[in-house]
Amino acid sequence: MRLNQVTAPASDLEQSIAFYTLLGLRLIVNSETYARFELPEGEATFSLHVVAGEIARDRAPWIYFECADLDGEIARLQAAGVSFEREARMQSWLWREAWLRDPAGNAICLYHAGANRTHPPWRLP
Repeated sequence: MRLNQVTAPASDLEQSIAFYTLLGLRLIVNSETYARFELPEGEATFSLHVVAGEIARDRAPWIYFECADLDGEIARLQAAGVSFEREARMQSWLWREAWLRDPAGNAICLYHAGANRTHPPWRLP
């Protein structure tokens, strides 16, 4: 089994497309209510679907994107005007994370974990 895609809600598709393009995703499908992106690495894709009404921030998806150069990516995004809710810091689970929100309020975690992404010291055999 392989992961095909994850779809997140969007309230303003144009704003969200601009945001995810800025993150480095490549737009491959664009319609009135749906957009789909390829990520720079791997086979999985990411998509957006327009929903009516406000997206509750406390129920918004948490979307994780791993960055080889987390600090460089944060600096690039901040220079482009993107603000972060939480600056990068090392977590007890051995991931260095920074958090922001997309235009719809979905939580985005940019992180670097290296081998600890799938093989932390406490991984089950």
